[in-house]
Amino acid sequence: MQACPLCTEDNNAIAFRDQLLRVVLIDDPDLPGFVRVIVNAHVREMTDLDPASRTRVMEAVLAVEQVQREVFAPHKINLASLGNAVPHVHWHVVPRFTDDAFYPQSIWSQRQRETPANVLAARRARVPEFQKRLVEAFARLQ
Repeated sequence: MQACPLCTEDNNAIAFRDQLLRVVLIDDPDLPGFVRVIVNAHVREMTDLDPASRTRVMEAVLAVEQVQREVFAPHKINLASLGNAVPHVHWHVVPRFTDDAFYPQSIWSQRQRETPANVLAARRARVPEFQKRLVEAFARLQ
């Protein structure tokens, strides 16, 4: 049996962590601002969590979405909790732009285009501010 990759730390930056979950900035060059909200315990489904924990996870997902909207002003936010490949509760929170590499398809689809380098550079330049604002948002949620 393979070890669950979400049960261990990875090389991505952690913007927030508490006993229930962690908020991880994914270093994806095509998708600046991509975040995963990962439940620390190995659970397969949201309904495996008690009601208070479910609420807390969704509060975290929505807090990330709000900060993404404020910092990146995306066309759309994608929220996904699939877990088919990794059956461990986690949410992908992804700011989407009409010129991103995959739009309008999912981020796991075939590339549709190359985003202009200057546009990606401008979005990447917002990541430090995004991370700072995430930390502030989660401090307010405590």
